[in-house]
Amino acid sequence: MRAELVSRLESMAAIVHRFDRVVVAYSGGVDSALVLEVAHRAVGERCLGVIADSPSLTRDELEAAVALGRGRGAAVRVVQTNELAIAGYRDNDVDRCYFCKSELYGVLAAVAGEAGGATILDGFNRDDRGDWRPGRRAAAEAGVVSPLDAAGLGKADVREAARELGLANWDKPAAACLASRIPYGTPVTVESLERVASAEAVVRAEGFRQLRVRGGETRASIEVGVDELPRLMEADRLARIETALGALGYEAVSVDPLGYRRGSLNPAAAADGRAAL
Repeated sequence: MRAELVSRLESMAAIVHRFDRVVVAYSGGVDSALVLEVAHRAVGERCLGVIADSPSLTRDELEAAVALGRGRGAAVRVVQTNELAIAGYRDNDVDRCYFCKSELYGVLAAVAGEAGGATILDGFNRDDRGDWRPGRRAAAEAGVVSPLDAAGLGKADVREAARELGLANWDKPAAACLASRIPYGTPVTVESLERVASAEAVVRAEGFRQLRVRGGETRASIEVGVDELPRLMEADRLARIETALGALGYEAVSVDPLGYRRGSLNPAAAADGRAAL
């Protein structure tokens, strides 16, 4: 492992050691998985990974996350969150993530209290600073600590460290919550989240790895990696996908010619004049 990366991981461990007990906001993605791994190595049983179970997370993702964390020897607890009960989340304004994270950190704060006043850690990394992240305000309000960011690790560093430490998800495609596929201003419902999950399962079954199906109630826009766009545009394959998505209720299906981009619905939100913390 590169000396610079070793130094940054040591800095992360030192940050964790400042706290008597820690609760990691764990999603199963590579960022939070690395935080859980480093924290567990640093403080052992005084580290607890907590993953939120809600309609915005698919069952496959939940099961894989729990298996990964526990398979590495860390304690992982599943808790229920109810962001759909919050009007600000359901209405899906550009600040939706603030309400989601407020609900999450409220639940984690209760878990942290039960653990004797543990500190909450999350997987925010240095590269996330450039994205639209209203959830950072909720993190600040809850006193959440971001050891990846504090130690100067960006996304490439995270993946490299995860690979070197033997984390099976080191090259897992980025996976945001299902609500991120729904355009701002379109209400978020259990049904819309389930439909997005089903639509992405259709595209994934065709062998695509990095993908999103974004859209409102009647329209869907498919994003895949730029290198996979030619395969998506194969007539027979695209026809199968369009038919399957039509059966889910999408009346119009398009392919984004720019391919997958993280947070492709976010530029308009950022231009709205509200910068992420």
